[in-house]
Amino acid sequence: MQLPDIPCIADDALAARLQQLIDHKTKPLGSLGRLEGLALRIGLILGSEAPALHAPQMLVCAAEHGLAARGVSAFPSDVTWQMVHNFVTGGAAVSVLARQHGLGLTVVDCGVRHDFAPYPGLVLRKVAPGTQDASSGPAMTAAQCAQAIANGREVLAALPGNVLLLGEMGIGNTSSAALLLARLLDLDVADCTGPGTGLDAAGVARKVAVLRQALAANEGARAPLAALAALGGFEIATLVGAVLQAAHERRVIVVDGFITSAAVLVAARLAPNVLQRCVFAHHSSEPGHARLLAALQAEPLLDLGLRLGEGSGAALAWPLLVSACAILREMASFEAAGVSTSG
Repeated sequence: MQLPDIPCIADDALAARLQQLIDHKTKPLGSLGRLEGLALRIGLILGSEAPALHAPQMLVCAAEHGLAARGVSAFPSDVTWQMVHNFVTGGAAVSVLARQHGLGLTVVDCGVRHDFAPYPGLVLRKVAPGTQDASSGPAMTAAQCAQAIANGREVLAALPGNVLLLGEMGIGNTSSAALLLARLLDLDVADCTGPGTGLDAAGVARKVAVLRQALAANEGARAPLAALAALGGFEIATLVGAVLQAAHERRVIVVDGFITSAAVLVAARLAPNVLQRCVFAHHSSEPGHARLLAALQAEPLLDLGLRLGEGSGAALAWPLLVSACAILREMASFEAAGVSTSG
């Protein structure tokens, strides 16, 4: 599979200029805390001392998981298509937040077991009506995985703007994220697995047992693409493609929670410079997310105990990116404002 070119964007000279601009704003040194680091990061991603974010795009990818039939979720798989309908008709949390913050919302059917009528904001890229049960073999074929990645690249390339916010929906997809985390980072899957949509302790134990079966059934799938095909979902693979394309186009990539972080992990294994373009929105309460963030050396902006998914955390973090850019562009320097820097 041909990967897009994703060069290193490290620029010491630009970083020094941005830091000097930030340090000479009318404020005590470092007093805007992590907002200053965020402004620096966005400036580096966009290659600008006066970065401006425009036409931000929330991309919510949805698909079914064969593992859902094994009882790894507290909700039935029909919830996936029902929530897709809720997204596009404006009733879901991410729909509300996208409206509030002026985010373009695109929902992609990557593999939902339902035939949707055409609807504004809904893109049909169904690879198949759900993956196979990974506990008995690969969730998808190599060709299906490659098609999902290509779909993500194509969908993203058709969207305007210089910011991509990641979202997802798929009953059972915390299982796929936990499996990818365990396989790619060589961790015990029990340490990567949580309640997802609300399993109790006994439910989590059953889920872990099923995930151990999936890892054993796909023991040989250890390279990033092989692991993605064997253990992932169509929506995760589509997100991998979208992340690769966004990184190629040098867009700011706002990563939501556990599942979207798993997609970024796969993308970064394929093209490490992807991580230079990422801003991590929040720390999910799903247990595996902390381990995933640590592996990616990511410091999320928010910690609100979120575990909804959909891209809701990315949408909530969005105003911080807007503020960081505004501070960099519009806040006066000591010299321009005529403010003394000495006591």
